[in-house]
Amino acid sequence: MDPDILLKSFVALITEKDLEGPVLDLACGRGQNGLFLAGLGLPVVLADRNPEALRMAKEAAKRKGRQVTYWEIDLETGQNSLKEDQYRAMVVFRYLHRPLIPFIKKAIKGGGILIYETYTSQQTLYSRPHNPDHLLEPRELFDWFKDWEVVHYFEGTLEHPRRSVAQLVCRKPFHFPVVRKI
Repeated sequence: MDPDILLKSFVALITEKDLEGPVLDLACGRGQNGLFLAGLGLPVVLADRNPEALRMAKEAAKRKGRQVTYWEIDLETGQNSLKEDQYRAMVVFRYLHRPLIPFIKKAIKGGGILIYETYTSQQTLYSRPHNPDHLLEPRELFDWFKDWEVVHYFEGTLEHPRRSVAQLVCRKPFHFPVVRKI
């Protein structure tokens, strides 16, 4: 499988030389996005709760000669393991778990990039998923990250296959601690 078009369109943001640390491909499935990034020489962590998907990602990495780190983790159990200020970038495609959003925001380093695409509530007109827990409401994704530098935002229908999605590409702002004199 090829990497997602959204990722290919904005990959230059992730490869900027002043960014440090690995890229997390969250809920990576078979890892096509992370393996694409690893092929560009970036350190990549492929994270998924499905051991079979990670096994397939390992096989693909071996065939392509890509070095990546694998992380079998179920982030929906309430045992959050995303460390603060850990990643230069995070890519998330076709996955939504709302309680994880604050941890995603903290896990990306200042100046780091988030590329996120997942289904909206209009997806039920075309195909799965149908569970509202896995579908974004209008502008929901944008609103979560409106305090970041939004580079790209799209919400609507895409073709081949037809699907209703929200896309977001944004940069986490640098936060400078305020020093108070007493």
